[in-house]
Amino acid sequence: VQVQEAQRVLGRINPRRNTPRHIVIKLITIKDKDKILKLTRGKITTYKGTPIRLSADFSTETLQARREWHDTFKVMKGRNIQLRILYPGRFSFKVDGEIRSFAEIKQKLREFSTTKPALQQMLKKLL
Repeated sequence: VQVQEAQRVLGRINPRRNTPRHIVIKLITIKDKDKILKLTRGKITTYKGTPIRLSADFSTETLQARREWHDTFKVMKGRNIQLRILYPGRFSFKVDGEIRSFAEIKQKLREFSTTKPALQQMLKKLL
């Protein structure tokens, strides 16, 4: 694993608590980042005996796409439909035993929902 750049992010430090330090690390290849996140998922990761948390930093486009999906997700989760967010800007869900995946949520989901009347009724206000 080769690190291109690492820097500490400034934040408020509470003298009464052990405040964690945030460090942003930029790796040379995306594969290294994916490999590290995959290996540490669901495990307690430590550095010199101290537990640390690792998380991915998403691009502005990905975060914007996820914000657009928020209302749709809320409705579908309320109906107990299994949802997943896939990186970078896709989401998938399971309906009638079939897994569907979309990148452009509004247009593609609108087209797909015309074949499933129950889904179309559920999402009519959002699409």
